[in-house]
Amino acid sequence: MGLSHFKPARAQQGVALVEFTLVLPLLLLLLLAFGEFGRMLYQYNVLLQASRDADRFVASQAWNTTLGGITLNNTLLTQTKNVAVYGVPSAAGDAVVSGLTTADVEVVTEGIDHVRVTIKHTFSPVIGTVIPGFFGASTVLGIELVATTVMRAL
Repeated sequence: MGLSHFKPARAQQGVALVEFTLVLPLLLLLLLAFGEFGRMLYQYNVLLQASRDADRFVASQAWNTTLGGITLNNTLLTQTKNVAVYGVPSAAGDAVVSGLTTADVEVVTEGIDHVRVTIKHTFSPVIGTVIPGFFGASTVLGIELVATTVMRAL
C-alpha cells in the first residue's frame, strides 16, 4: 500500500462560480418575496390602525342620546371615511396607504349600539399586478387586504 498524494484541484477552479451563478437568481427572487411579504404586512397593519381610528371617531360621535340609538348622517359618514383614509376628518393630505380612497371604506351599524368600519384595499407588489401566462391564463398578484373593526358607540 502506497501513500496516495492529493492532487491540486485545478479542474475544480470555476465550479463555485458556476454554482453561484445558477443559484443567484433564486436567492434574489426569495429576497424579493420576503421584502414584498413584509410590505404587505406593513400595509395591512396601517389599514387596521386606520380602521381603529375611524371606528373610534364614529363611535364617539354616533350615539344620539335623544333617540337612544346610533345616528349616522352623511356628514359623519364622510368625516369617518376621511379619518380612515387621511387620518383627519377633512379630506386633506396624503392617504395613509398609497391608492386608498374613501370608496374603499364602509361604515355601518352593527345591532343597536355598535358601529363597524371596514377598509378593503388591494395590495399590489412592486413588480406589477399581473404575471402574463405563457401557456394559459395570466396570474393576478394583487391581494385584497380587509381590515375590520367593531366598537360600541358611547
